[in-house]
Amino acid sequence: MKTVERIILKLIIVQFVFLLITQFFFHQMDAFPELKQLTQYEGVTDQNFTELLETFRKNN
Repeated sequence: MKTVERIILKLIIVQFVFLLITQFFFHQMDAFPELKQLTQYEGVTDQNFTELLETFRKNN
């Protein structure tokens, strides 16, 4: 049982390292600039509700 636990722990550590690497790649290296623009347009990164309303009012 100890060997299985040791293997699972190693897998968790490797998965965490890959998660950190991909997050760094996506955010710092600007891998998908369209995704960054999309999140800014949808207001996911900001909590400013008035700008979102102004965006909808401009379209009408």
